[in-house]
Amino acid sequence: MEGFLILLVIVVLAIGVVYVTSIKIVKQANVKVIERLGKYHKTARAGLNIILPFFDSVRDTVDLREQIMRTQKQPVITRDNVTMQVDCVVYWQVLDAVKATYEISDRQRGLDQMALSSLRNVIGDLDLDHTLASRDLISTKIRTAMDESTDSWGVKVTRVELMDIEPPSDVKQTMEKQMTAERTRRAVILQAEGTKQAAILQAEGQKQAAIVSAEGRREAAILDADGKGQALLRVAQGEAEAISAVASAISDRSDPTTYLIAVKYLDALRAMSDGANRTVFMPYEATAALGALGGIRELFGAAQNGKPSDLRVAPLNGAAPEPPAAV
Repeated sequence: MEGFLILLVIVVLAIGVVYVTSIKIVKQANVKVIERLGKYHKTARAGLNIILPFFDSVRDTVDLREQIMRTQKQPVITRDNVTMQVDCVVYWQVLDAVKATYEISDRQRGLDQMALSSLRNVIGDLDLDHTLASRDLISTKIRTAMDESTDSWGVKVTRVELMDIEPPSDVKQTMEKQMTAERTRRAVILQAEGTKQAAILQAEGQKQAAIVSAEGRREAAILDADGKGQALLRVAQGEAEAISAVASAISDRSDPTTYLIAVKYLDALRAMSDGANRTVFMPYEATAALGALGGIRELFGAAQNGKPSDLRVAPLNGAAPEPPAAV
């Protein structure tokens, strides 16, 4: 009876050992590399996997997710012999678990050393200014170089980011002075541009003001000329109406045309008689024409405020001058 119990216990233990060693549960995004008798047999995917106990064994469990590795700061010399402290972050992912297991013994360390080597090579081809201004270019070159080398490992480098680039202290001070000078230059340029724009705007304002003023003067001159024209037209109309009225009043005594001629003659005679000699010699024909206008001489007497004029008109043929006309 005791032997049976011992055998039963041995059988249960054997079943437990077989269960533990034959059933493998793989987590999501992981795989297990299974070897049989020391040789690669299969890759166990996520879920429940059964293997042969004592024959099969798990060589490695590989994480297929993207992983992050940050390098330590390392001194890097640029093309112009400036030593800088640089570090970076590498993002990588296992694409082939079998290669990642058998082609390299330590993936993490291999990636770290390859990142530092690629960093030195890329930055060594650039000078200080390009190194500080070309982070994206440096990251792309490092990623390309690492991705080509890690392809045989079954590892893909997805991207590389430069974290910090620290130049020497003396170079840093020089850069700060250069930055201050550049900012001062930009401030001076902006101030000059502002002054220029202000001057342009002021000139434009003066130009517009001059244009508006000239337009105002032109409009005023036009209006003034129109006013004068209207005034002259009104005066002419008034004179025409006055002449018409006078002509109508004397139409029964003389012709209006003859009247106008007489007015012009008398005005000219009055201007000529302003001197000491009050006698004006005229052609006989003119005196005859004036004699025919005797009927209208009364009209001009009123222009002398009621004082008769001593103007005498003497014909050139020797005839006696006419008596003074009451003009």
